[in-house]
Amino acid sequence: MPVIKVRSSLREYEVHLGTVHDFLRHLASLEHKLFVVDQNVWRCHADGILSALPRSETITFPALEERKTLEGVQEIYEHLLERSAKRNLTLITVGGGILQDVTGFAASTLYRGINWVFIPTTLLAQADSCIGSKTSLNYGRYKNLIGSFYPPSTIWIDPSFLRTLHKLDFYSGLGEVVKLHIMAGEEKTRQYLGSYDSICALDMSTLQRTIRTSLEIKIDYISDDEFDLGRRNMLNYGHCIGHALESVSDFRIPHGQAVVAGMVLANDIAQRRGILSEEKRRFIETRLLLPSLKVKAKPSDLDAMDIIDAISKDKKRIGSGLVLVMLTEAGEMVRANDVEAQEVRAALEEVANLLCEGSRF
Repeated sequence: MPVIKVRSSLREYEVHLGTVHDFLRHLASLEHKLFVVDQNVWRCHADGILSALPRSETITFPALEERKTLEGVQEIYEHLLERSAKRNLTLITVGGGILQDVTGFAASTLYRGINWVFIPTTLLAQADSCIGSKTSLNYGRYKNLIGSFYPPSTIWIDPSFLRTLHKLDFYSGLGEVVKLHIMAGEEKTRQYLGSYDSICALDMSTLQRTIRTSLEIKIDYISDDEFDLGRRNMLNYGHCIGHALESVSDFRIPHGQAVVAGMVLANDIAQRRGILSEEKRRFIETRLLLPSLKVKAKPSDLDAMDIIDAISKDKKRIGSGLVLVMLTEAGEMVRANDVEAQEVRAALEEVANLLCEGSRF
């Protein structure tokens, strides 16, 4: 069974890829534990994969963006304290990135840190967010403004959870997968394209291989920059504008889909700046990005003033210009801190019709 070891100055941890049944039985046998399970995951798998979970030590939580707040964390605190939680308790999360953020933040702050195990059930969480130690909460309309660095002690990835994942959530995760493969260069990009049909057909061996590759690419960016002070910033390719699209749409556009749209817009600006050719931009757009862009944006989601205002509030901004991570013709990632509002406005005008086209399902 594949195991990936992730170095961290906080604590090293392992990512296991494979069937989760035996591991769940082991967790269920622990003396002090609480399972927090996504409501939808529980509905789909309570009598199947999750049948070993003790009902009295399992709670469900709605994985909604509006619950990814301090109030959501307080709900987890209450459940833990009702059980007289001490530092020897293990908190076990079964769900996607939203639940990861809420429970991870709770685990990192209760008693200054309790043991935390994460079993990701969405493609986005399995292929991307499960590693890297970040927990992030929203504050008002500010995306991921509050957070901590706190890795799980163990992560267990079972791709079979993806069989019950909503299509839009699957393609949202695929947005992060394609981003990582683009960042890794031409060889990984071609590998992704060759596997695309099998990935979408939910072939388990292909999914496991693709998830592992995605995590290995991300590890290359975070291993020497755990606290996001340098090279790890490049992982924000597609995120700078993507987070703004999420906020302006009141999170109707899910994260991974917003990242895909953000990459389309970032590539347009990169071409205008002369660092990316039209040929490469069009190849990436038509072969890699649009096939995984399934959500239909509304004209109001792309309001230039609202988008620019949201980008200006980005926590990564350090100067008067807007921040944007872009791809170059050589396949390198660069961070620009001097992007002008007019550049974003021009890109939005250029691709608005493309992003507002009907659903591609």
